[in-house]
Amino acid sequence: MPQDNRTEIVNLRYFTHPNFTRIVLDIGRLREYTSGELQQPGRIYLDVLQAKLNPILDGQSYPVKTEYLSQIVVFQKSASTVRVIVDVNFLKVKSYRAYNLFDPFRIVIDIYPRQPGEAPGPGAKTPAGQPAKPADPLASGYSIARQLGLGVRTIVLDPGHGGADPGCIGKTGLEEKDITLDVSSALKKMLVEKAGLAVIMARESDVLVPLESRTVIANQKRADLFVSIHVNAHRDRKREGIETFFLNFSPDPAVVELAARENATSAKNMGQMKDIIQKIALNSRVDESRVLAEKIQRRLLESLALANPKIKDLGVKGAPFWVLIGSEMPSVLVEISHLSNPSEEARLKTARYRELAVQGIYNGIMDYVRSLGKG
Repeated sequence: MPQDNRTEIVNLRYFTHPNFTRIVLDIGRLREYTSGELQQPGRIYLDVLQAKLNPILDGQSYPVKTEYLSQIVVFQKSASTVRVIVDVNFLKVKSYRAYNLFDPFRIVIDIYPRQPGEAPGPGAKTPAGQPAKPADPLASGYSIARQLGLGVRTIVLDPGHGGADPGCIGKTGLEEKDITLDVSSALKKMLVEKAGLAVIMARESDVLVPLESRTVIANQKRADLFVSIHVNAHRDRKREGIETFFLNFSPDPAVVELAARENATSAKNMGQMKDIIQKIALNSRVDESRVLAEKIQRRLLESLALANPKIKDLGVKGAPFWVLIGSEMPSVLVEISHLSNPSEEARLKTARYRELAVQGIYNGIMDYVRSLGKG
């Protein structure tokens, strides 16, 4: 009988204060989660991965008597995902945020009502009934970068692998380290010449740079963004597509396998596990990194679709990559295609496909820069 790796959610609590409503999911173990909003009807949702509900909670609804929030529902969305839905009136919601706390692990949703005279919140409609301009995922007021009006001047590009570490190798002998250096070098040129940004390369030739040193370089140079470029591989040679990661934990077996492969050259040992876990858990840049990852993923898909209209979107995910741990700025890792897939390996050999990858990542970075109001 297969082992059940899901964690049980044992309780849902909520408190309505004069200035906000707080919803708390008691879980007890680290779990990855995502949140977002649905417009019709107005809803905020939270999905907890690799989780199961206590049977007493499944399908429970909690009526809430406020002007901006009417009901909370929790249910087992799929075999491994628990969803919480909060019915809200976006005309009366100023902002909301989902975050986690520890000892024990729990996920919190705070919802803040709009005060009289304040502009409509995320997803609200204008008085004329027309949808308001879509809100940025972090426009709810809790992004430190946006509160402080921070911009982007310096980017560190990290071509994955190098030297004695070739990364993954395609069936025809194409090596990941060569693709990542070529793409990163072209991306640097575009960012410097077209956007006027300062760009630093973690490596500029075929040399091996320890994983732990790559974010050290970014921190020492006081970079504003860290973008690590990689090419994927999978045991299933039919698997294809692109995916982009930010630093977080993940219960997804495919992500865990990929992280283990990318982390294989790390020099860290078991005695440092506690400090490492705390660095991931307390990563204050996770929200900005997620938004950066989403923008790069969307634009990379859009660009590579010009060469492969059927390209697959494998999504944006959290993962514990060594190369992202310890960074002091928003950081992402981009897997631009699969060398293990014969069709994608053939495309990766062409200058055209690599140019499209460069353009897509560039567009995503610039979308992020503009989202800060600085581009």
